[in-house]
Amino acid sequence: MPDVTFADIGGLDEQIERIRDAVQMPFQHRELFERYDLKPPKGVLLYGPPGNGKTLIAKAVANALAEGTDAGSGVFLSVKGPELLNKFVGESERLIRMIFKHARERAADGKPVIVFIDEIDAIGKKRDGQIGGNDEREQTLNQLLTEMDGFEGNTGVIILAATNRPESLDPP
Repeated sequence: MPDVTFADIGGLDEQIERIRDAVQMPFQHRELFERYDLKPPKGVLLYGPPGNGKTLIAKAVANALAEGTDAGSGVFLSVKGPELLNKFVGESERLIRMIFKHARERAADGKPVIVFIDEIDAIGKKRDGQIGGNDEREQTLNQLLTEMDGFEGNTGVIILAATNRPESLDPP
């Protein structure tokens, strides 16, 4: 467990408040979200130049989950985007399916689950728009999007991603 807390991070009070509202509130105040039929975000993107606190914020989120919330302690899965890329066809997609399967299983136990993907630009690059392309990175991105928005849904799972290059990501 990282030993970084939100109190250790200076100068990012507004950003920390927004992250806590998006990531912690749905778990700490489930009854309010259910009563008013509010849906927590599917994900949050942390972006900016190197050294601006993206990873520090993710560590503080992990620490807060490990310390426990009103709903019980949560699960923080940390993945590096480049580690998801594999030279064998279909292996990258399998890794993503495995991560999300594990996250959904833990969330089914009632535990809040955050999947942190550092350097998401490694797998989330803009698609070229060509029909019929079979680029491995595009297939990996498609699998990630399917897991995030797919038919099964991800109740209790929030994606937290970080990048230094938001302009290189596939637009929403």
